[in-house]
Amino acid sequence: MASIYTAALMEHNAHPDYKYEMDEPTCTHDGVNPSCGDELTLALRLNGDVIEEAAFTGHGCAVSQAAADMMADLVTGETVDEARRLSGLYLDMIKGRPLTDEEREDLDEAAELATIARMPARVKCAELAWRTLEKLLEKETAAGREAR
Repeated sequence: MASIYTAALMEHNAHPDYKYEMDEPTCTHDGVNPSCGDELTLALRLNGDVIEEAAFTGHGCAVSQAAADMMADLVTGETVDEARRLSGLYLDMIKGRPLTDEEREDLDEAAELATIARMPARVKCAELAWRTLEKLLEKETAAGREAR
């Protein structure tokens, strides 16, 4: 069985580019994985429908921290709809759905976490940042509808 601890996972855990306190985010959301003790706060800066900046703070296992860094890298510069699409792809992959070559390319390094689907104890760790992103985007979409 392939190890989940790929070079990309280890690099993103050891040297995360997106783990910092963002100045003046437009929205934040907290995520917790009680089974592993992972906690993170996801912050986004939205400009209209584009995610200009994504960052996270918190602590947890290597899988949760690397997945959060990969996610922030992937959605920065994307539209909210594209971030939702990527999140859906990623979460399907973590549940064990095989990806097409195009989908693997769309997920970039995050696709390397596909082997976690075979490790049920680590699935929630790998999903935490992505589920937090989905909740944050749902909250922002609802707030936008109420403002109209």
